[in-house]
Amino acid sequence: MYIIKVKGVAKIPDYVQLRDEQFTLLAYFRVDRPEKSLDKVGLGDKTEDIMNFIKDLPFGEIVKLDI
Repeated sequence: MYIIKVKGVAKIPDYVQLRDEQFTLLAYFRVDRPEKSLDKVGLGDKTEDIMNFIKDLPFGEIVKLDI
């Protein structure tokens, strides 16, 4: 799985994309509201780990996420 943090501008907030090995979009959520989207893709139990990883992730960089 891959993760990308997208920087928002003006009134648009920061977002995160989770993508699979073929770069198909699995989840797209605001940084401050991940719970519902992560629950939908079956990662609700990993929310805290994913958010800790996102906190230090630079914007615009695609990073492989092993969970």
